[in-house]
Amino acid sequence: MRRITTAVVLATTTMFGTVAAGGPPDQDGRQSVSADQYRILTRQCRYANTAQAQSDCRAEVRRKYRVGERATGLDCRTYSGVTVCGTLKLGPREQRCVQDSVSKGLTYRRAEVECYAFL
Repeated sequence: MRRITTAVVLATTTMFGTVAAGGPPDQDGRQSVSADQYRILTRQCRYANTAQAQSDCRAEVRRKYRVGERATGLDCRTYSGVTVCGTLKLGPREQRCVQDSVSKGLTYRRAEVECYAFL
């Protein structure tokens, strides 16, 4: 586990969920996203806190998305040098981190990304 100084608020871990507007779903129901969006979705899996969670996350990306037309409605954001897309599935520890960070004045979106990446 990485140690974080008090200057850096901690963020969440694991996967994401919703399908966003892009190209139409293919016959398997996968949502079209740009190559850059697909790369972000895949790379954010490295922040999952176990090898199994990372593997599950990558499998979910392959199951839900395909490279094609850019998904304009996909929620992508960058905080503290970390870019993520989609809905992050937070475990209890990450949820507590987000709640604590928000109670100290950080926005929910920023706390979510920072807890995801640094906790």
